[in-house]
Amino acid sequence: MDETARGWMNGLVGVVIFSGSLPATRVAVMQFDPVFLTVARAAIAGLLALCLLVVFKERRPSRQDLVSLAIVAVGVVVGFPLLTALALQHVTSAHSIVFVGLLPLATAIFAVIRGGERPKPAFWIFSIMGSTIVAGFAASQGIAASPVGDMLMLAAIVVCGLGYAEGAKLSRRLGGWQVISWALTLSLPIMIVLAIISVPPSFSGIEGPAWLGLAYVSLFSMLIGFVFWYRGLAQGGIAAVGQLQLLQPFFSLALAATLLHEPVTTTMLAVTIAVILCVAGARKFAR
Repeated sequence: MDETARGWMNGLVGVVIFSGSLPATRVAVMQFDPVFLTVARAAIAGLLALCLLVVFKERRPSRQDLVSLAIVAVGVVVGFPLLTALALQHVTSAHSIVFVGLLPLATAIFAVIRGGERPKPAFWIFSIMGSTIVAGFAASQGIAASPVGDMLMLAAIVVCGLGYAEGAKLSRRLGGWQVISWALTLSLPIMIVLAIISVPPSFSGIEGPAWLGLAYVSLFSMLIGFVFWYRGLAQGGIAAVGQLQLLQPFFSLALAATLLHEPVTTTMLAVTIAVILCVAGARKFAR
């Protein structure tokens, strides 16, 4: 198996893991405060990442890598988890999942800005078509219904795309699991302090599903998923492998319907399929 094929395989595993993030977050924020959930998941994952770095005696990143690690931390350690947790107080996970269709475009844009990649013009045509469909879906749901939730999801997509592209670029030098581990470790002191400050007065009312949601987003969404995802982006190309994110709505919508019993309308499915077809077309012209 060549390097590109390994990149696609690693990227697919990462997408499958990430597919559970929004449903798990939706379950967790039903009983956990969104801010506490964000800092707690980062603190838990940070402690595990620190242990990995110590056990494997990884070399410290250079000074020039610290800026990139800070961008990764702001984008995927704090920004995306916090913004989605806040958004999920206003919209269902099934509704928010459709916004994931924008992630390949956001990732590709930052792949050009930060990663130096140059997709062909046809790539942007397909990607913009997909983004337009997603924006149209949000408008069709009634902007007055939850403009806050939709704006938070859009902001989450932007910072996540930046974090993905920056982390993938850095993975070429440091390695996939090392990048997310160092980003989590650098964030750890602040996350622990914020977790202590925002800790609820009592955990007696927190039920099992919320704890399972916290466990999933801490271990899988914040750490294990990124090990595969950053490695895949670095091996197969940020813009190209980034298109695998278009499979994520399918997996996530199935989880939302199965585990949360949330309604998945025909329109949601049609929009998801249309976006996937558009950005799948863009994949052919990613390089």
